Amino acid sequence: MPRDYREQLALSWQANADAWTAAVREQRSENRRLVTDAAILQAVLALTPSRVLDVGCGEGWLCRGLAARGIEVVGVDSSAPLIEVARAADDPRARYRVCGYAELASQASELGRFDVLVCNFALLEESLTPTLDALHGVLAPGGRLLIQTLHPWRACDDASYRDGWRVETFAGFGAGFEQPMPWFFRTLESWLSLLNASGWRLQRLQEPLHPESEQPVSLLLLLSSAHNGAASPTASSAAATAC
Repeated sequence: MPRDYREQLALSWQANADAWTAAVREQRSENRRLVTDAAILQAVLALTPSRVLDVGCGEGWLCRGLAARGIEVVGVDSSAPLIEVARAADDPRARYRVCGYAELASQASELGRFDVLVCNFALLEESLTPTLDALHGVLAPGGRLLIQTLHPWRACDDASYRDGWRVETFAGFGAGFEQPMPWFFRTLESWLSLLNASGWRLQRLQEPLHPESEQPVSLLLLLSSAHNGAASPTASSAAATAC
């Protein structure tokens, strides 16, 4: 694997866009099908938002699901091929934009502010501080950030329980994946320390379980911004311009 893990991570989402789209739309992942997709959708709906920003939206499944429930939703992703696929779904209720996560702050005037920000298995880099800092700038007063990630106690497999780069080969997602994906593993302690240092305050922690093994599949975090007011999370700001 190249030393530049960040570059390889970005390239993997360019090369694997079609294969990932097929895997998601054909529900090839048991954990997604039985646990994590419903967990993040229910967590967002429980906050009764008017506007949602899906950061790392991929092919747009969550955006479409929220838009179908009458929520104004914008999806951003740094992978142009995935955004192209999302737009091709031709759902006029969801909008999409190619955008690096750390660039969100500079686009706040165009995007507007959102009641709920969602990062669903999207925070894969080692250096997340620029992204976490940028998210404060697009959050409406009283809004919330939802992060779902692999459960650290399950994701480490037989490797040591220490922060570090790991490799996803997509072996359980079917054929068509051209490149493995490096991703940065964090312990639970590291996640909580990073979020606190970035100005995010934990409101609730959930551990969605597999219905058969009853083992945790993911870690679902609800956070508020220490930079933000305490208004109702349903408060909406000005509408975003078309993406």
